[in-house]
Amino acid sequence: MSTGERGKDAPGQDESGSGVRSMNSVLSTLRVFEEVALRQPIGVSELARVTRIPKSSVQRCLVTLDQAGWLRVVDPAHARWGVTMKVLALGLRGAGEQDLREVAGPAMKALAAETDETVHLGLRDGSDYVVVAREDSTQIVRVFLEIGTRLPLRATSGGVAIMAHLEDAEVDELLRQELTEFSEFPVPGSAELRREIAQTAERGYALNVSSSWYRPHVASVAAAVTNSAGHPVAALTLSIPEMRYDNSREKDLARLVIAAADQISRLISAP
Repeated sequence: MSTGERGKDAPGQDESGSGVRSMNSVLSTLRVFEEVALRQPIGVSELARVTRIPKSSVQRCLVTLDQAGWLRVVDPAHARWGVTMKVLALGLRGAGEQDLREVAGPAMKALAAETDETVHLGLRDGSDYVVVAREDSTQIVRVFLEIGTRLPLRATSGGVAIMAHLEDAEVDELLRQELTEFSEFPVPGSAELRREIAQTAERGYALNVSSSWYRPHVASVAAAVTNSAGHPVAALTLSIPEMRYDNSREKDLARLVIAAADQISRLISAP
């Protein structure tokens, strides 16, 4: 082979080598992502051990995934990583909202039959709460929200139930966002919302009665639906016209809602 021919072959060889390195880098990043999703929260040293990838390479993969919004540090004190809500939301979409509705359907029907009130299922989408399923009450006066209705998380008991399961930093970010589209309502301040979120976390359910600012004539009880890692992916809400709501039934209604949400959580977490 002549010198000229070798010269023409060299760039192709370099490009091939570069392509292999790029592919290896992608595969390493995906491997790190998978292990974080399975083992979260997890640190760099443990990731390097289970993936058999050098710590420096693991760190680069984590930075890349952090910049893309897939992973974040969930335990700053120990520098441990976990997946973001972006991953969880896309995971549900990958399985399909229809699949989630099918999984939740029996629990929703049972709750609606037990209470004869409307049951809504909603997903978190960023700072919004999106209604994806509804089981109607048979009563003439009932609460109605169209499938696909999009509301701020803080405007619904379901959204508050979800926020009660989030990290403080994520709640802080959500509460910093203004609700300009709801300016006609006296939106509660951050301090009031924080108290409600804390109470929800303590009792295990969100409660929205006569103090509601968005729908003042609707009472609702909601509980979060979580995945196997304890992350909130949806919420189940029992919605009742205020004229029919009985405060003395709060604990009983909450027990039913929590049981239904827990049933759905177990089903979506099953291997």
